[in-house]
Amino acid sequence: MNIRSPHWDVRQIITVTLIGIVCGAIYFYGVDTLYNVTKIALTPTGLNPFVDGMYSGLWYISAPLCLYFVPTVGAGIIGETLAAVVEMFFGAQWGIMTVVVGFLQGVGNELGFFPHGYQKFSWTSCLVGAFGANLLGFGYSFVTSGYSHYSIGMIMALFAISTVSSLVFDGVLVKLITLNFDRVFEKMQLNNVDKSSK
Repeated sequence: MNIRSPHWDVRQIITVTLIGIVCGAIYFYGVDTLYNVTKIALTPTGLNPFVDGMYSGLWYISAPLCLYFVPTVGAGIIGETLAAVVEMFFGAQWGIMTVVVGFLQGVGNELGFFPHGYQKFSWTSCLVGAFGANLLGFGYSFVTSGYSHYSIGMIMALFAISTVSSLVFDGVLVKLITLNFDRVFEKMQLNNVDKSSK
């Protein structure tokens, strides 16, 4: 059984849809809640602008997970946009702009997989994709959140924090998750071989 496939068959469509729905729920009930609590807690200190970057990588994980199961152009964009739609309908405070930034995050993630035709789910692909997602996500925040009014040092600090968050969560964490998937699928294949040889 081929779990990973670059072809859009029924199983792959269902897989991407489930990933998008689950990640959208995690974004809203998990990440958004942590984000809001942290934002409120840090507001008196003046450090609340950094909260966006701290959690940014956690909002990007749907795209690479979808690209793992469906390694083809558009899978990451569809998965991340779907997760954003689900997050929005649950009640995300950013409304329709949640979907816009979700689309951008999906595009950014795909930049890491495009050079190898989406067939290599390597550490490099994951980390470059995470950086791409952060680049577009940060660009969106720069335009919509008034970052242009900050000093150069402040902007660099915000970008550094969001980059680290993206590389850790969207890059390293996702890669570790998929390595576990690899081991599970390998065992499944070995079991199927054993059964067929009996």
